[in-house]
Amino acid sequence: MTLLVLSLSYVPDPAAVGQHMADAAVEMARRGWRVIVLTSRNGYDDPSVRYASSEIRDGVEVRRLPFCSFGKRSMMTRLLGGFSFVLQAIVRGLSLGQIDAVLVSTGPPMASLAALVIRWVRGAVLKFWVMDLNPDQLVALGRIRSSALPARLLDWLNRQVLARATDVVVLDRFMARRINAKRDVSDKLTIIPPWPLEDHLAPVAHADNPFRTAHGLEGKFVVMYSGNHGPSHPFATILSAAAHLRDERRLVFMFIGGGVSKGEVEAAGLPNVRSLPYQPLTALRYSLSAADVHLVTMGNEMVGVVHPCKVYGAMAVARPVLLLGPEASHVGDLMAREPIGWVLRQGDVEGAVRLLTTIVALPVEELVRRGERARALIDAELSKARLCGRLCDLLERRA
Repeated sequence: MTLLVLSLSYVPDPAAVGQHMADAAVEMARRGWRVIVLTSRNGYDDPSVRYASSEIRDGVEVRRLPFCSFGKRSMMTRLLGGFSFVLQAIVRGLSLGQIDAVLVSTGPPMASLAALVIRWVRGAVLKFWVMDLNPDQLVALGRIRSSALPARLLDWLNRQVLARATDVVVLDRFMARRINAKRDVSDKLTIIPPWPLEDHLAPVAHADNPFRTAHGLEGKFVVMYSGNHGPSHPFATILSAAAHLRDERRLVFMFIGGGVSKGEVEAAGLPNVRSLPYQPLTALRYSLSAADVHLVTMGNEMVGVVHPCKVYGAMAVARPVLLLGPEASHVGDLMAREPIGWVLRQGDVEGAVRLLTTIVALPVEELVRRGERARALIDAELSKARLCGRLCDLLERRA
């Protein structure tokens, strides 16, 4: 049996979608499937990075296509890369011979068009793994109007792939509600949250952490944001709070990753704010464990549109979480079940200053307890073995 995976990003690129696609692809190869991945040859966040045009990686045949990633400078460059990927994926996909199943996600949003063509020609089953929703995200950010032609075309494409997919996988109950509003697929919809990258994660004590030593964090209380710096995850509230707390010498706000909002962080010019690029997977356990508290931020209008995958990395290294966003959200659901952190409203700068001051003054034992509860939730319900296994069971299902 042959599974074709279509994804603009794939390991070793650090983008989260590619990391999760790789976990699923490797597990399917382990189960005896031939797995072929069509992805971009250039880095998703940094197009100057070039990967091998083809390789066998953990039993998976990875074939990388040129001219599919031109960075995130503008919507036009992203659209050009996305359409180039779709056209090449159709040509390459149809030249592969037997295809039994196609797995496609939402990166880029139009990738499902290639999956539909290949499904129609090859008679393969189609599995749709929804990581985020567009045009919903673009509309919520004010980039386009819901009545604009690109928005209507994307919505039409979403409805087509939802109608023809054998299985639809979404990341949380809020996303499920939005998907069913586009087309009722309740009979074939499954909620599977993304799992932490456990192969690269484990709690590391501060005293044993070379990352803290290398970045002069001894004796510091670190509030960390690690992941994509995108407009769906606004920083204005936390940066304003950092400005108010600039004289709190022990407190450090560390932003790790990349994206279009990276410049906003660096332009703040605050002495207690540090900015670093994405860290290699081999260093991930050390960078994430260097935090005392992990920041997860989400715009109020983004619930059900995007999913805060970064929360699972924080939980996997047993660190508590500060949610800057609506309580009625997936992370809010997690916190309602277990006291693993705190919730703060977007725009409440005074509340942020008060809460951060309180958190810094907490006994270490309280931080440890919250982090241990977070890790226990990963072990009990959100582990890679459990969630990736459930996804691959769906991928193997033919009906």
